[in-house]
Amino acid sequence: MQAHWHDLSGPGLATCAERDPVAVLVLGAIEQHGAHLPLSTDLDIGLGLQEAMLQALASRHATTDVLCLPALAVGASDEHISFSGTLSLPAPLVIATLEAYGDSLARAGIKRLMLLNSHGGNKAVMDIAALTLRRRHAMWVAKTTYTRLSPPVDLLPTNEWRHGLHGGAVETAMMLHLAPEKVAMQHAGNFAFSGERGTSQGGRLGLEGQASLAWLAEDLTPEGLAGNATLASAELGRRLVAHYAAALADVVVELASIRLPAR
Repeated sequence: MQAHWHDLSGPGLATCAERDPVAVLVLGAIEQHGAHLPLSTDLDIGLGLQEAMLQALASRHATTDVLCLPALAVGASDEHISFSGTLSLPAPLVIATLEAYGDSLARAGIKRLMLLNSHGGNKAVMDIAALTLRRRHAMWVAKTTYTRLSPPVDLLPTNEWRHGLHGGAVETAMMLHLAPEKVAMQHAGNFAFSGERGTSQGGRLGLEGQASLAWLAEDLTPEGLAGNATLASAELGRRLVAHYAAALADVVVELASIRLPAR
């Protein structure tokens, strides 16, 4: 069974909860992505990956019950607030919101939650809220950021995987596949980030290195972007979405199989 929370009736939701589903909550963001991508990029990618994940589960004839929650569209985007269009909630408010979602799930009798995150700035708040829900409700919470999943490295140059952090080939390609009408490729460029010397020379310190720096979007490039968007194509986006959707489907199946703890 696959369902969306807001499409069900109250009794229908109660019946769904009895089946011990995996609830899925997309964590997105509304923030600047340059002139070639819309402010909704992270949200569009998160919702697109969720839909592709559901299709992947259906194609496997998986019996896992999945209940999709209304997405959290605006996240913690403090690193982008210097750029016009960015909406950002304070981290404590995002944490409290995630905990409130979990409290509502627990009241409905649901004990498994997958956080499907498509925005890097949400990772810290997700970690804190997930631990609170584990302790408060004995809820299993899978913290899943798609960029942390193993990438299909053969599809892009190594340097793009390492430095294409924001508005580069990956995000642009997935948007060309998921919402091409929102992409203005005439404004796409190679937003080359040269400041991450440690990682580029094999060191440990970098923006997303073994030892990571706190960074603002303006630390990346004057445009607040990093990556070569000109490498993007709809076909690349299709392959990326399929790859990450399959991995996310694996997470759902694994989360559904974990034995619930006694309380």
